[in-house]
Amino acid sequence: MRSSGPTSRGVISVASHESDRPPSTFADTREPHLPNVVTAIAIKQTTKTIGAEVSGVGPDALLNDASIIATVTESLEANGVLVFRGLDLDPEVQVAFCRRLGEVDYSDGHHPVPGIYRVTRDTSKSSAAEYMKGTFHWHIDGCTPLHGEPPQKATLLSAKAVADSGGETEFASTYAAYDALTHTEKERFASLRVLHSLEASQRLVYPNPTPEQVKGWRARTTSIHPLVWTHRSGRKSLLISAHADRIIDMEAAESRALLDELMDRATKEDLVYRHHWSVGDTVIWDNTGVMHRATPYPAGSPREMLRTTIFGIEPIQ
Repeated sequence: MRSSGPTSRGVISVASHESDRPPSTFADTREPHLPNVVTAIAIKQTTKTIGAEVSGVGPDALLNDASIIATVTESLEANGVLVFRGLDLDPEVQVAFCRRLGEVDYSDGHHPVPGIYRVTRDTSKSSAAEYMKGTFHWHIDGCTPLHGEPPQKATLLSAKAVADSGGETEFASTYAAYDALTHTEKERFASLRVLHSLEASQRLVYPNPTPEQVKGWRARTTSIHPLVWTHRSGRKSLLISAHADRIIDMEAAESRALLDELMDRATKEDLVYRHHWSVGDTVIWDNTGVMHRATPYPAGSPREMLRTTIFGIEPIQ
């Protein structure tokens, strides 16, 4: 069951138990037998369009409650972002929980635990620290894939250390962005297609790039996607973000103006959930319907997030 209507958000309490619902698109069906653990979960909406705080659940329940995956999946579909304050997940438990939601990305993450990617601007902890400046701009992961694979389904972050200043993570719903369009805009945008490129996002980070940088960016495959993503669920979202380069067959200035306007409307302050991190917090979001960004924090900051990514199974169409 997928919840998408307005009644799916707000304050609810869920008694988690054995469920006869079919497996969700997140579920790892390789786990056929789990204890019949009962967990009382409270889910409280954080903003009118995105985000909810989850309480009453601990690490053991994430691994051992047979129906918690259905609860998390439905709540994530309805709210886009789920916040677990002070969950204090061990890296191994984090990966094991994500495996229950889907296939985990085990690419090298500068961390001893497979399935964990260390997010930091400290070069002593990660050779990719410089790349983190790109996360200061609104984006959806996986829109310029190397081999045409679908965008990541979901991402989970846990805080191991926080920044002295900045370093919050902001989220905006691209479902809400589409829903807020006028009827005329929805009709107009239905046929528009957008070129997405690494170069577009990197030029925001490096406005005066070297020829070598430009060459490297342009070596990355570009992708053309519809402006409006029609999901398998029937819901629609706007596919916008820093890597949205230009609208196909539209004059450059008009294209840039429209993409910037849509971004501004989607990320108005009252539509954004900003998470102020404390050590031990965990946040998971639906990457297919949510844009995110980190607020700037300095190089060498102690901020350290542990990320686990769940591969996508739904192509953009």
